[in-house]
Amino acid sequence: MTKIWPRPQVAHTGAKPAEASPFDREALRARVISKLPRNGVALLAFAVIVGALPLVLRSPYLLSTAIFIGIFTIVTLGLCLLMGYAGQVSLGHAAFWGIGAYTSAILTVKLGVSPWLAMAAGVVVTAGVAYLIAIPIFRLREHYLAMATLGLGIIATLAFGEFRELTGGPSGLPGVPRLAVGGFVFAGDVEYYYLVWAVVVVLIGLSLNIVNSRVGRALRAVHASEAAAESIGVDASRYKLQVLVLSAAYASLAGSLYVHYMQFVSPQAFDFGVSVRLVVMAAVGGLASVWGAPFGAAAVMLVTVLLREALPLVIPNASGEHITIVYGLVLILIMIFMPEGLTRGVIEGFRRNARS
Repeated sequence: MTKIWPRPQVAHTGAKPAEASPFDREALRARVISKLPRNGVALLAFAVIVGALPLVLRSPYLLSTAIFIGIFTIVTLGLCLLMGYAGQVSLGHAAFWGIGAYTSAILTVKLGVSPWLAMAAGVVVTAGVAYLIAIPIFRLREHYLAMATLGLGIIATLAFGEFRELTGGPSGLPGVPRLAVGGFVFAGDVEYYYLVWAVVVVLIGLSLNIVNSRVGRALRAVHASEAAAESIGVDASRYKLQVLVLSAAYASLAGSLYVHYMQFVSPQAFDFGVSVRLVVMAAVGGLASVWGAPFGAAAVMLVTVLLREALPLVIPNASGEHITIVYGLVLILIMIFMPEGLTRGVIEGFRRNARS
């Protein structure tokens, strides 16, 4: 006869029950909710600062540089979501930027489509291309994935130059119209500055909501370990596909804004060097930081501008190669002393000074 042991009695000591695990769903939700007001205040402060800059930047050159920083910020935001949060390498992101730019240019110049409809079409086309590419490309891992995205960028650049009837070939496609709302045309740099940075503020808010949501936690889990993420029910393939499509849509929107500002498009604006520069912007600002995108884009752009202006004063016959060397040394120093990016490095520096 099987002996059934009595259930052990647990003494009631009056102690408080153990606190919830930090991975408890309610605890995570409370933590995310607590960040929302702080993010909202930071976003509002950022919008006020950005809105006041044209009052300070009287130089047309500086204002134009600020517009390019905003455009690059949009692309870098998508890269931060893809690389910093999902952990997927992309060395050909300029391809998506170029697809958006060329779609807007071709539809407006060749077919006379409204620029706003052309921008929307560019986002749809680019997202569709990213979706189709993501299905086979995400079967690769590590450096194989990086090489595949590199090949994508090279193919796109060659296509922009070879389909001459559509793209204008290496000579480019001129005559792209300015954006307009009714009778108001975004013709001046000040108007275009506010348009670009309004888009930046909206996309930063959207990105903050994504990374502080259930999707953001899933992306971080995929970044840490796909196997571990799938073991707890996270569909890694679906989340990787979605974040690539979203990142490509960001790049497409930036490409359309770029081409309607320049009123001209050529393949040289979307070559491999541009893809590397975009990755550098994301890395310098901080890959796993939404706020790192504008600061990374601004840092790289301003360093480039300063080198072009200051280096000839030190080296009289300085060429593009000299600028590239110094530019690389500056980036190496940043990555050595601030490996998590400028944003995190500056915050940690303030904290250390506060403690001391």
